[in-house]
Amino acid sequence: MKFVDEYRDKDAAGRMAAAIAQVTTRPWTIMEICGGQTHAIVKYGVDQLLPDAITLVHGPGCPVCVTPVELIDKALEIAALPEVIFCSFGDMLRVPGSHRDLLTVKANGGDVRVVYAPLDAVKLAQRHPEKQVVFFAVGFETTAPATALAVLQANRLNITNFSMLVAHVCVPPAMESILAAPHNQVQGFLAAGHVCTVMGYTEYETLAQRYQTPIIVTGFEPLDILHGIYLCVKQLEEGRATVENQYARAVRREGSREAQQLITEVFEVVPRQWRGLGAIADSGLGLRERYAGFDAVRRFGTAAPAATTPSECISGLVLQGVKKPQECPAFGKHCTPEQPLGAPMVSTEGACAAYYRYRHSPPHSRATLQETNP
Repeated sequence: MKFVDEYRDKDAAGRMAAAIAQVTTRPWTIMEICGGQTHAIVKYGVDQLLPDAITLVHGPGCPVCVTPVELIDKALEIAALPEVIFCSFGDMLRVPGSHRDLLTVKANGGDVRVVYAPLDAVKLAQRHPEKQVVFFAVGFETTAPATALAVLQANRLNITNFSMLVAHVCVPPAMESILAAPHNQVQGFLAAGHVCTVMGYTEYETLAQRYQTPIIVTGFEPLDILHGIYLCVKQLEEGRATVENQYARAVRREGSREAQQLITEVFEVVPRQWRGLGAIADSGLGLRERYAGFDAVRRFGTAAPAATTPSECISGLVLQGVKKPQECPAFGKHCTPEQPLGAPMVSTEGACAAYYRYRHSPPHSRATLQETNP
């Protein structure tokens, strides 16, 4: 595994950590905006290699986690209908709504199925014309092209028993919401490399200039993250605020034009409610009117009751980067991956899940850079 291990080399990580310490002269707070980066940071102890002056906070970088309870409740109501086959990626099944989750619906007789791609749901609709097949379309811009492709395929084949519950969200408006908050403490961002692979980073250039905040497009391996932190700290120390592309092996400034064209064909920008952040203008993707026949909300006319969340869960503050998971009184006690109170504890990209797995469990279960060094 040479091409993975070279980004986990402990000696190279030590040199990069030393370089960060050398350029750091004052305290800085940096937010990574991707749950995959959060898991790498906690799993490999990247934060523990940094000087005390550098604080890493975890942002709303998990699309499963930021899907609001109201939308989860709509999914649960649709999934329980006897005529429906409800399709979802696996990490949505344990995410709690107000009173239950998709696994509970399945246990009670609902036809809930895990799929690996939106086109799998289209194929199911072809095989089961007697059923209504609904796909729960959750994700950042990264997964939106595949969702768009499924809509175009269903439309081309005139499949009338297929629809989507769309929950796609866009990252830059959420970053701006954090930067514009009255008590914002974030001074620099590590941007999600996979999102920028699709969308490029021209939008980030406007944000960096408007809020005088460095934004570093960053990969997901330990050395990627350390390099991204180094570039961010160097800008902060020098009083600069630009976008830099640490993840140049995968990201181009303009992104993927083909993927963007797919998104633009099927979706339009809409307001979206984010768990923990509230309503954010122009932060979601919704089906264009010409594809409205594939909108599950329109098709089923679902009106879920008012959503509720456990009062002791502080997942909203975790998603804003205001609190760390261990600061929640329920963490590891009333809230575990087996019995989660909030989405960040159960999602594969959730910050609470990362801390529970790598900082709450016995030391022998934690990965380290030393163990992965070739």
